Amino acid sequence: MSALTHLATATELPAGLLLAGGLLLGLLLGSFLNVVVWRLPRGESVAWPGSRCPACGHAVRPRDNLPLLGWLLLRGRCRDCAAPISPRYPLVEAAGGLAAAAALLAAPSPAAAAATSLLLLALIAIFLIDLDHRLILDVITLPGLALGLLLCPLLGTARPDALLGAAGGWLVLEGVRRGYRRWRGIDGLGGGDVKLAAMLGAWLGWQGVLITFLLGSLVGAAFGLALAARGRAGRLTALPYGVFLAPAAATVIFWGRAAWSWYLGL
Repeated sequence: MSALTHLATATELPAGLLLAGGLLLGLLLGSFLNVVVWRLPRGESVAWPGSRCPACGHAVRPRDNLPLLGWLLLRGRCRDCAAPISPRYPLVEAAGGLAAAAALLAAPSPAAAAATSLLLLALIAIFLIDLDHRLILDVITLPGLALGLLLCPLLGTARPDALLGAAGGWLVLEGVRRGYRRWRGIDGLGGGDVKLAAMLGAWLGWQGVLITFLLGSLVGAAFGLALAARGRAGRLTALPYGVFLAPAAATVIFWGRAAWSWYLGL
């Protein structure tokens, strides 16, 4: 029974209405993610000042800040200076909405849906910040690690598995990082990747983080080979690993247990 079914039974409200409410909440959180992704890497407050156009500095009017609708009504341009507004803004808002809706449909309880949404939103932020800045910020991963150890049972991860996953994730990537540095004389992974691995292990357990490593490495390797084939990368080209780990972890959240059961069934 999904969180949506639980809520519909408890509140006696139509499931479609509750799903729409979850989608709307996710859109609002996705709008806030845009602020987080822009400001945190720059060391700015996410609470103050209010949203402003990066081109002209004018404050964004409340009606223009509506998720998805604001961008559409403005036709992708600032109301004051007509500077183009990146379509990434509504796409991130949509990703937040879809994350909340997917959690409601897949999680077994409302509390599990809330925890799943929180983790998915963190992964979206990690993906975008690493893509833009090659950074994975402690302000996301360290609280995420603590929350994972606290809330992991809501995702079906036993706390001993969470502890083993956090320790194992950290040790594996830290070992890879040090080994690569000794072999090549340069860093192949950053400390942020190691902390992200520990955070994912806390939420997903050792089995989940193992599958995440596998998926992330396969996709990263395929991407690197594609770049090399086009002459845009070489053997020593650094790729932001968080960009591959984050979507791999999101995949594991929904299908990881089925994949692990399938593997054991072989």
